[in-house]
Amino acid sequence: MLNHQHLALAKERHLAGDLAGAHDLYEAVLAGSPDEADVMFRLGVLALQCGAYDDALAWLDRALSHASQEARYHFARAQVLATLQRFDEAIVTYRTLLASDATSADLWFALASTLQLSGDLCGAAAACESVIALDPAHVDALNNLGNCQRQLGDTAQAEVSYRRALAIQPDYVSALTNLGTLLQMRGQIDDAVALLNEAVQLMPDSPASLLNLGVARLEQRQFDEAATLLTRTLALDPQFPEAAYNLGNALHTLGKRREAQAQYRAAIALDPRHADAYNNLGNVCREFGEFEAALDAFDAALRIRPTFVAACNNAGNLMRTLHRTTDAEALFRAALSIDPDHSASHNNLGNVLKDSGALDESIVHYRRAVQCDPDNVIARSNLAYALPFQAETGEAAFDECRRWSARHEAPLRVTREPHTNNRNAHRRLRIGYVSPDYREHCQSLFTVPLLSHHDHDQFEIYCYASVERPDALTQRITGYADVWRNVRELDDVSLAQQIRADGIDILVDLAMHMADGRPLLFARKPAPVQVAWLAYPGTTGLDAIDYRLTDPRLDPPSSDHLYSERSLRLPDSFWCYDPLTDQPAVNALPALTASHLTFGCLNNPCKLTDRTLGMWAAVLREVPHAQLLLMAPAGKAREGLATRMDRQGIDVRRVRFVPFRPRADYLRTYHEIDIGLDTFPYNGHTTSLDSLWMGVPVITRIGETAVGRAGLSQLFNLGLTELAADSDDAFVRVAVELAANLPRLAGLRQTLRSRMEQSPLMDGARFARHVEAVYRQIWQSWCA
Repeated sequence: MLNHQHLALAKERHLAGDLAGAHDLYEAVLAGSPDEADVMFRLGVLALQCGAYDDALAWLDRALSHASQEARYHFARAQVLATLQRFDEAIVTYRTLLASDATSADLWFALASTLQLSGDLCGAAAACESVIALDPAHVDALNNLGNCQRQLGDTAQAEVSYRRALAIQPDYVSALTNLGTLLQMRGQIDDAVALLNEAVQLMPDSPASLLNLGVARLEQRQFDEAATLLTRTLALDPQFPEAAYNLGNALHTLGKRREAQAQYRAAIALDPRHADAYNNLGNVCREFGEFEAALDAFDAALRIRPTFVAACNNAGNLMRTLHRTTDAEALFRAALSIDPDHSASHNNLGNVLKDSGALDESIVHYRRAVQCDPDNVIARSNLAYALPFQAETGEAAFDECRRWSARHEAPLRVTREPHTNNRNAHRRLRIGYVSPDYREHCQSLFTVPLLSHHDHDQFEIYCYASVERPDALTQRITGYADVWRNVRELDDVSLAQQIRADGIDILVDLAMHMADGRPLLFARKPAPVQVAWLAYPGTTGLDAIDYRLTDPRLDPPSSDHLYSERSLRLPDSFWCYDPLTDQPAVNALPALTASHLTFGCLNNPCKLTDRTLGMWAAVLREVPHAQLLLMAPAGKAREGLATRMDRQGIDVRRVRFVPFRPRADYLRTYHEIDIGLDTFPYNGHTTSLDSLWMGVPVITRIGETAVGRAGLSQLFNLGLTELAADSDDAFVRVAVELAANLPRLAGLRQTLRSRMEQSPLMDGARFARHVEAVYRQIWQSWCA
């Protein structure tokens, strides 16, 4: 009688959740009745609940030794086996039990759950269907059936299963969450958020529910709300690596990079094999310029997940930044070996091949990137930008830019709104300049002379800066603007809204199709008048850009059909240059003390076409003791360039290579060069101005395109058009004649810098007045 009372009390304590009290009472009962199988069974269940799985198995085995036919003991033992991941044994037990009782929905559901855990999704789905046949309202089976169908790729049937579960139990959080994430995966983000939000309302303290909603809000670009949800998730569960990782993503997008970096590191501390967190940590470190830390993070991501295509690309892009082109190329090719149709990998490989001088192959990969993903706007921009380096006429680049417009600009035309700017033709105008390069970058050599000489009584200057790593020059340029906006974290839609709110009258694109340019911003037409200038004197192809600045030497009137914009010719020059330093000083002509003359070109290797190398080869044949100095990264790129030079008849023993260098060291390289040789069909632009500033005259070959007439424009403004040749033979003749006249060459070296300073090429005030006159003219046209 006492044992019976103890057992009743033990069951009562067990049901009430007092597991320790129940355990002691069960033990007391068993002490009095050592063969009581039911008590052994209950001790096994209690041990299972406490996580003592080995003890649970031992108790259940003892119970079965006394009552081997008791089905519920076998059932409980199978549950323990499944928990211990001894799936095969558990499955055998469930199937044996079902052979005796095929109408038990609980048995079928336990079998389904174990089959799913073991990876047998087809078997699990079939078992779930057996449960539902017996109990059509079994929402757990419907939910799990949906999970199996989803993992098997049948998302349509998965959606049906989730919706059936929710029709029976509308507040079933698991089904709400699963259906929400399924719709999110399909791109139905608004519907997904509604379901996930409902799940959170039902279980506001569920970290999993908060996480899913936070991730969906990230996808909706509701970054502040996502950060709030994910912060709350971590407050409830500080050991949740996915919450830390996704909070890092939200903070990163909000521009809170240090906080994002801390969250990625927290995710890695919680889960040392979190490859995605390592990858995104690498991205943040790269943005800070912490390149070694970034490399370590990308390496870790790839060690954990060797097929991680995104990490291959991120590491490759960092290698490209570090001018380690051979390593970059290897990483991009590795990414393509994993996914041969990965558009971004083709684009990135195209970039590094262009840097290396393998222009034809780079264009092949840009085209492949566009073929793999016709919506890859960056790849299409890169293709449009690369073609002028190869083409001697402008039609190919124009056609590609128009294709860019047809694909990417045309769908945005419906989003444009009328402009309500005050149509007073004579009022103070708001001019907006959009650039990612207000920093130590060649673009600043041209923006500083203009921005520092604007008439602020007539023009209110806004700068929209997408600078990744601001520096001292960024700070200097900030002072030239009436309003400075850091907009790197704004997407094109938000930035267009900001520009409209600012009431910009004339918006100027300084990057066009180059790196980090924002052509999709300009495609939205946020300002009534839009102008392209500076990045390169080509076309954008965009209907939304009304004008382009150029000059009469770059663009004779016969070239106007090659531009989607109207060409506005500044009186003197497309460029106004400021070296932003007076160091190093010009040195004496090297040939006066050396045993030979040195030709040189410090242009990017992508400009060293076979046509260019062929012209140079002819020059070197005529000046047999001369040497050639070029800039090219070490490794495979340099070896490939040397092979191409050899094929064009250049003895590579006469060639010396220097690597890419910081600007001060790069300028000092001109101390070793007597005569600069220009490239064709894409002339040097900034590089030629640097050369002339350092006293090194540049022999140029005039082409048909604007980028191929840069040398003519610059030399015209210096009164040195005799150094501009209109044929290959003339190029060779001019170079050979100058090389033979060392007194003239020495005289040019000592006077070129002062000639530059006194020319329109360095007269910032004159240039600014010319640009402002154009702004006033085109504004009056819009007002009319």
